[in-house]
Amino acid sequence: MPRESPERLREALARLPTASRADLRAEWLRLYRTEAPARLGRELLIAATAYRLQEEALGGLRPELQRRLRNIAEQAGRGGDPVLTAAPRLKPGTRLLREWQGRTHEVLVSDDGFVWQQARYRSLSQIARAITGTSWSGPVFFGLKPRAASNMRSGNGGADAAC
Repeated sequence: MPRESPERLREALARLPTASRADLRAEWLRLYRTEAPARLGRELLIAATAYRLQEEALGGLRPELQRRLRNIAEQAGRGGDPVLTAAPRLKPGTRLLREWQGRTHEVLVSDDGFVWQQARYRSLSQIARAITGTSWSGPVFFGLKPRAASNMRSGNGGADAAC
């Protein structure tokens, strides 16, 4: 999809507050390729349309953030309280090193997760479990987050993660 110029984006956004409900619904259909929900209020219709216009012009959310939002929605959908922790910001291409029981493990950060031993993983915790055979917090295992004293594990001879 071609990106709009900043001037055209500003013009499109400026028209939204004065657009008729029919025009807003037509714009929704064009942008989302589906009918707008019938009971959607005017303010939310304007806000969602404005977001989508900006997303088309400026780009959307990074895959990492999309994945975090999906996980939060899944947790909430199961009736649980979503865990909203600040995730470390790891740029694609970053290599994480961790020594475990005399063996060095290298993980590559990608746009959509992590690569370890030529396999893709959605989380560092999946990799930490595969390496240790036990339940670990991936960010703790790879030294991105400090571990609590009660959560200490042996096996690395004191060597912790490196980025």
